[in-house]
Amino acid sequence: MAEAQQTLDQTLETKKQETFDYVKLQLGEGIIDTELDASHYESIYQRTIGTYRQRAENAFEESYNFLTLSEDTNIYTLQQEIQTVRQIFRRTIGFSNGGEGSAFEPFSAAALNTYLLNGNQMGGLATYDFYSQYVELTAKMFGGFMNYNYNTATKQLTIMRDIKATGEVVLLWCYNLRPEVQLLSDFSTSQWIRDYMVGNAKLIIGEAREKFATIAGPQGGTALNGAQMKAEGNAIMDAKIEELKLYVDGSQPLMWVIG
Repeated sequence: MAEAQQTLDQTLETKKQETFDYVKLQLGEGIIDTELDASHYESIYQRTIGTYRQRAENAFEESYNFLTLSEDTNIYTLQQEIQTVRQIFRRTIGFSNGGEGSAFEPFSAAALNTYLLNGNQMGGLATYDFYSQYVELTAKMFGGFMNYNYNTATKQLTIMRDIKATGEVVLLWCYNLRPEVQLLSDFSTSQWIRDYMVGNAKLIIGEAREKFATIAGPQGGTALNGAQMKAEGNAIMDAKIEELKLYVDGSQPLMWVIG
């Protein structure tokens, strides 16, 4: 596990450096002095990633995670990348003794044996539908569904239930932040990140150059293009935000909203 994490970190640093090199070349480094150091590029990168995560659906991914419950414990701290817990699934209809298996329920076993395993002789899809509705209703009546609250800031999952035993494993349906290395490797997002960083870099350079309109010299000085750099930077950043509204990064459009 440690070796895999180390490899992932090295890959992320490589991808980040490739992105930084792209921005430097777009700004003309090697031909002119771009006036930015490593801390500026890191700041630009962090702002770009933060802006993308705020505005793009493609910055998130769906995942399923297992959580082992403990007796008398209803607050659990999840991983930092988990942003939303959509639902908690249990293996049992309701009660649990803390083991790994499902609770035995006589009618459930009889329905499975009579109607589902012998579906070619009796029952069928309608019977299966009725049985599914029965399982759902039973779960609602006898605790098969768990009420919970998830704090996106502290990453704490609070289950509104007194856990009676240790060992039950539940399944969490979650939405996570996509790892940065994936964003930098995905062709649909990496180019957006690079171009937005170029715009942000021009904005910073323009801010610095605009502080002094001219630099004194023997023939009257040299005029700086601070205002022009700021305008170009803002234009690029605004254009990239508009691209997100058109889902050019591969994000999924919003569904119909009623009400």
